[in-house]
Amino acid sequence: MTRKHFLQSMDKLVELPRGTLQGPEPLNELEQWNSMSMIGFIAMADSLNRVSLSVTEIMNCSTVADLLRVAGIQS
Repeated sequence: MTRKHFLQSMDKLVELPRGTLQGPEPLNELEQWNSMSMIGFIAMADSLNRVSLSVTEIMNCSTVADLLRVAGIQS
């Protein structure tokens, strides 16, 4: 998965217009970033990158860029 595709998928996951997220956004400022979107993110990372993530890894992320990193998406 490319960075662009990941960010577009994240836009959809947190119900933002396509092209909104760029990476540096703090997760705690995203209104729709919650336990349900975390589960969606884990499923997305697993299905698209074959990366298995734990809730702890996600909880340690503070920005969208951190999610990119734990999902193994190159900048």
